[in-house]
Amino acid sequence: MTPRAADRARYDRATAHLDAPVAIVDLEAFDANAADLVRRAGGKPVRVASKSVRCRALLERVLAREGFAGIMSFTLDESLWLARAGFEDVLLAYPSADRSGFGELARDPKLAAAVTVMVDDVAQLDLIDASRAGGTEEVRVCLELDTALSLLGGRIRIGARRSPLREPAELAELARSVERRPGFRLVGIMAYEGHVAGVGDALAGRPLRSRAIRLMQAAARRELAERRAAVVRAVRAVAPDLEFVNGGGTGSVQHTAAEDAVTEIAAGSGLFVPRLFDNYTSFSGRPAALFAQPVVRRPGVGVVTVLGGGYPASGAAGPDRLPVPYLPEGLTYDPQEGPGEVQTPLLGSPADDLRIGDKVWFRHAKAGELCERFESLRLVEGDRITATVPTYRGEGQTFL
Repeated sequence: MTPRAADRARYDRATAHLDAPVAIVDLEAFDANAADLVRRAGGKPVRVASKSVRCRALLERVLAREGFAGIMSFTLDESLWLARAGFEDVLLAYPSADRSGFGELARDPKLAAAVTVMVDDVAQLDLIDASRAGGTEEVRVCLELDTALSLLGGRIRIGARRSPLREPAELAELARSVERRPGFRLVGIMAYEGHVAGVGDALAGRPLRSRAIRLMQAAARRELAERRAAVVRAVRAVAPDLEFVNGGGTGSVQHTAAEDAVTEIAAGSGLFVPRLFDNYTSFSGRPAALFAQPVVRRPGVGVVTVLGGGYPASGAAGPDRLPVPYLPEGLTYDPQEGPGEVQTPLLGSPADDLRIGDKVWFRHAKAGELCERFESLRLVEGDRITATVPTYRGEGQTFL
């Protein structure tokens, strides 16, 4: 029996009493992935990206491990919810226009002490001030650095379009604006190199493209390390009590951790290891989060149909954004239909061994987005479910 076949047998036994659809997290794989992130971080704390987990119980589990500290959240509403639940260090990774949320933040000492907001423009400070509604609490602020690799005088850009701030002088100027402004305190810098951390460099069957990606990423790491160090020096000259410099992502943990200027690493997808993280030379994780759909039809030889399954991931549309049939091995989508809203035909010889009611296990393309489809996660240890925990959705929270 192959390792994957053994996993399928375990998951089927663990969930035999449950009807699909059902979502699970294999705790042995989850914990092994967490340990690997800590190892790769080389002694620097790992801040957990909540968008890649979206389950409070699992956030608590990983933060209880040595080597993890703090959460990187994705909306202000989520940040306040987590802080009210007792999480004491929440860094909001994206600017917000949530006026009511900023009003609540400025009125509540506990929330103001726990949550740090992201800015890259003076206009965002203006919005926060206009939203205070009488609140006088000091708002903790982090500046974001644009990490994109710029080539040929800016004619070629590789990387996400995030912050407009690229150069040390630009971040130092915004730092001065924060420092001069009553009611704000600059505490950190963030720089997420998505073109390094979030792009696989070992694409199956595409050796030339894989080599090109590795060359690009090596150049991007060198350029960013030099520029990030200069930015940190410039900002520390304005705000010497800066608490943290956050960088990285699951695919670049060890590279980013090697930079002296970086004090902590962000990572989250590496806990679940969705399919987009199969194609990396920098690390190899264990798939920990899966979902099962039930076989409801057998249209013919070599074909079964499962209920639903059309759960595409965000990002540029393409085949890599689709879930992948994982267990049993050897099933593929019908190219004329793909994964459907209410039914999904699957092709391959393993289909002939599946009966009505059997489970087919899938991996989502991305990590936490799976939790937007399920109200709970079944936590599996060995061949048993040891707990059932709510996702954000299961707690009535749909932040985005």
